[in-house]
Amino acid sequence: MLHTRTFAVAAASPLLVESILSSWFLRVPGSHVASNRSIGDRALNRGEISREDMLKSYQKIREKYKSKKLPQDVNPKGVFACNELDLKEVQVYGFDYDYTLACYKPSMDYLLYNLGRDMLIQKYKYPEGIGNLEYKKDFAVRGLHYDIEKGLLLKLDSFLQIQFGTVYRGLHPVPDDEVLRLYKNRIIPIAYVEAPNKHSHDGPHRTKMVQLADLFSVPEMGLLCNVTEYFLRNHIDYHPEILFRDVKNSVQSCHPIMHGMVVQNVSEYLEQNKDLKRFFDRLKKANKKMFLVTNSPFHFVDIGMKFLVGDDWKDYFDVVIVQARKPKFFTEESRPLRIYDEVNKTQLWDRVTKFEKGAIYLEGTVKQLQDMTGWQGHQVLYFGDHPYSDLADVTLEHGWRTGAIIKELTVNLQFSSSLYRIES
Repeated sequence: MLHTRTFAVAAASPLLVESILSSWFLRVPGSHVASNRSIGDRALNRGEISREDMLKSYQKIREKYKSKKLPQDVNPKGVFACNELDLKEVQVYGFDYDYTLACYKPSMDYLLYNLGRDMLIQKYKYPEGIGNLEYKKDFAVRGLHYDIEKGLLLKLDSFLQIQFGTVYRGLHPVPDDEVLRLYKNRIIPIAYVEAPNKHSHDGPHRTKMVQLADLFSVPEMGLLCNVTEYFLRNHIDYHPEILFRDVKNSVQSCHPIMHGMVVQNVSEYLEQNKDLKRFFDRLKKANKKMFLVTNSPFHFVDIGMKFLVGDDWKDYFDVVIVQARKPKFFTEESRPLRIYDEVNKTQLWDRVTKFEKGAIYLEGTVKQLQDMTGWQGHQVLYFGDHPYSDLADVTLEHGWRTGAIIKELTVNLQFSSSLYRIES
């Protein structure tokens, strides 16, 4: 997705000019502190380069970027390989549930936002005026970072460099000079972004930043920025970290309520996918094994899968694990598996020594899953939407092959194609 976005925006003149000025940065003697743009201006003023040379460099880099764009007819809903993968080696297909098998309509974002907002007022006694704050669906996107200490929403690139123009306090952008004053540098130290224990945001060494790495966090961040804006406009003093914790706890505590509401009206929130059952049939016909590992509770998954696949959805899976508590499922080794009793809707205390098809399991670890099934390494292809909880750990620690479901890629590719048509 990041590469696609790079291709999509590369044709824009300001970005190319910045690249050119960056290259001239290396040629101008004694210039090591100023910005790229001011360096280029001074070089022009001193006559060290001509506008004709600048234009030639611009055209050269512009053609370079154009040559690296994706084809005009690329399918925005296609499958893209970042590494070589031989599907003949894959014997086991694993899936997450939320935003992987189950894709939600925009109504889900509004539901989580409204529930979290009401919880702030009812449980945490926030001002009643917050109840009038509506969800702004296009304000935040997945992948942004939130600075818990400073109360800022911002975009960092893969080198932890702040992208100027993307830093927001509440709903308003923060000027670049103020950003530099706050952070002292455009590049953020990794210790500021990541906690020593990457799987924990709590404790004495908790991280000072969090990333919107899953789609459920988008309405949460929208609520956080809306409340921040409300406090600023009404001159209400607040502590950014306390506000962050309250909003996060409010939204997360509403998930059981959300589950109940979705179960009552599943078609209102879940997108129908007629190809999913056909895909499962194809895997079974090829004698592939299948498993499901999700953090969601069984009753929520059961209703959703019946809507998507049919009442016999469990027949497709060799192993079903709910309430897995990822990423702990992939990182811990001592959490026992438990059996879920569908009749009494409770968990049993029996020791689990093997998986039985049709049974439902809770918690456990990936080590137990591999030990009991013999599914190892490159045999497994696991699909999820969370780049860290679902994908990074199992690839690095267990050698699984992984597939990321990235719905935002569709928009990026469509934007790239539109630029291609403009340039053609």
